[in-house]
Amino acid sequence: MDTLALETRAIAWAYDGNWVRIEAHGPDGLRVRASTYAQRAPARGALLDIAATDATVTRDGAVARISNGRIVGEIDLQGRLRFLDDDGRVLLEEKWRQRDTVAKFWTVGSEAVDTISALGLSGREFEPLPGGAARITVRFEARQHERLYGMGQYQQPNLDLAGCVLELAQRNSQASVPFVVSSHGYGFLWNSPAVGEACFAANGAVWTSRAAHEIDYWITAAETPAQIVRNYAQVTGTAPMMPDYALGLWQSKLRYRTQDELLSVARDYHARGIPLAVIVADFFHWPVQGDWRFDAREWPDPAAMCAELKAMGTELLVSVWPTVDARSENYPALVEKGYLVRAHRGVDVQQEFLGNTRFIDVTHPGARDFLWQMLKRNYRDHGVRLFWLDEAEPEYGKYDFDNYRYHAGEVLAVGNAYPLHYTQAVYDGLQADGEREIVSLVRCAWAGSQRYGALVWSGDIHSSFTAMRNQLSAGLNMAMAGIPWWTTDIGGFHGGDVADAAFHELMIRWFQWAVFTPVLRMHGHRDPITPPAEPFRDGVAQCDTGAGNELWSFGEDVFAILRRFAALRERLRPYVAGLMRTAHEAGDPPMRPMFYDYPGDPRSWDVDDQYMFGPDLLIAPIIAAGLTARDVWLPAGEWIDAWTGAQVTGGATITGAAPIERMPVFVRAGAVVAGAFADDAA
Repeated sequence: MDTLALETRAIAWAYDGNWVRIEAHGPDGLRVRASTYAQRAPARGALLDIAATDATVTRDGAVARISNGRIVGEIDLQGRLRFLDDDGRVLLEEKWRQRDTVAKFWTVGSEAVDTISALGLSGREFEPLPGGAARITVRFEARQHERLYGMGQYQQPNLDLAGCVLELAQRNSQASVPFVVSSHGYGFLWNSPAVGEACFAANGAVWTSRAAHEIDYWITAAETPAQIVRNYAQVTGTAPMMPDYALGLWQSKLRYRTQDELLSVARDYHARGIPLAVIVADFFHWPVQGDWRFDAREWPDPAAMCAELKAMGTELLVSVWPTVDARSENYPALVEKGYLVRAHRGVDVQQEFLGNTRFIDVTHPGARDFLWQMLKRNYRDHGVRLFWLDEAEPEYGKYDFDNYRYHAGEVLAVGNAYPLHYTQAVYDGLQADGEREIVSLVRCAWAGSQRYGALVWSGDIHSSFTAMRNQLSAGLNMAMAGIPWWTTDIGGFHGGDVADAAFHELMIRWFQWAVFTPVLRMHGHRDPITPPAEPFRDGVAQCDTGAGNELWSFGEDVFAILRRFAALRERLRPYVAGLMRTAHEAGDPPMRPMFYDYPGDPRSWDVDDQYMFGPDLLIAPIIAAGLTARDVWLPAGEWIDAWTGAQVTGGATITGAAPIERMPVFVRAGAVVAGAFADDAA
């Protein structure tokens, strides 16, 4: 029986209730959907509805082929898949080990790949679960010497993810963005928000979803990693244009307790002549979690506060939590409308931080609109245009993903998309209110979050050089996963004594590095911590506050260095604005691994502790204590030492000087941005 059907831009395979569909989608891309259950209308996932692309569908005996630009998909009569580039080179193929006398032998060059085996392993497996979903497993053959990048943000030093096992789940400081770029010339999006796992082992890659109805992924081919990322941006969206005001210094700490305290800090920056782009009103400025408004006792006149800040050239960013306390004024309406996350078992308390709370269910369109109406009335209408979407995973008190359900479905099946919808709520609201350059600081992301203006930061990380090293890889892999806007808590979040000399060194090195990241942002919970004057007020637990976290909070010597680098960031703003324009138009991330710009040089794939900030700046951060020099690899060509102006010939590894007042930075010869360093040149 013939199981293959050819369509204009698709191939359909079906047998005994199982089906596979391969469609042309986007530039050089194919979307694959498959299941053992009846076909449904395709879920959007991370993919945009884009115009149909040209594609060629052919049949050669037992094999059907679909070609779309540089990528070719093949499927045989038994439903087995593989993908090639337009030169016939195999990019990725399913792994089957079946006892089957009519098994197809894929041919790679002159060598046949034998899939006949007694193991009984399938490339696609569905294990039925109660309720109609299934645990899904997809296996692919191993590729020798393959390097893999992207997948979002994981707290580890690995830049190359080959050999790693990654949880596909959202946690505080972990963001699952399941798009991976291969050194073999393809990009692969696991277009499922289900909780699961990706295993990139030496004997093959395995993707699993703990609960889903179908397999859904997208694959693209291109000659360079940059073009792969650009192809991905076309099908999932690019970031909006970053507002010009957001390119400077952002000031934050846990936490400014009152309107007067926040304004005094902003006034101090202004008086010192240090431009301040953004200042943050952090969490627990509200009466009760879920009220989404300022407590008038500490914040009596938000409109006047915003107006004074704007007069100084500073925007206010306001923290928003998705938690809702049962004592909140909004709780009854949210419960009545079904706008809160629900638990399957136990007492429905989803987080216990300074109150027993549930999360607003932002997968529900009505809940997103409800949240925005509160934010508009209580913040936006007073002049606030920036929102900090904290707790975006969301951060359950215990990550029992099987215990919760959203409007969109079981958390096991749809949970990873929560941060995308959280950001969407604010993006849609601001856009409807006339904003066009939208940015929201958010603690998590999923594939496609970038199109809603998500500036992702790396969560509640430790104040240590080890954590700093992890953030370098996290930021670069977020970039390769299509999230161009990324930042960290400079100096780390947990810890860091303002009087500790060791922490001073960490703060200096972290700040120097952060100048060359998409957003320069101070934040942290500094020691010594001050407990609240009243542990409880109106029966509601109150939040403590950390020590100062302003540039001058760590002593005059530290202040002198931080101030000089903050001034450098100001001079770099035209260059950074250009990088943001390119990210908006094409999807290129501002910070990216060396191979992004130099893919033809094998050395670029080995270096994992330096990177390019746009096409013209090579950044080699100091990510260990006590260093005054480090190795720096310079690609072929001429380079300029940013600090001394000395010209250096590339194609070699050199020793870069790194006294405490600077770190190695090199400028591509001829780049205009070299002028930004003129005031610092020796």
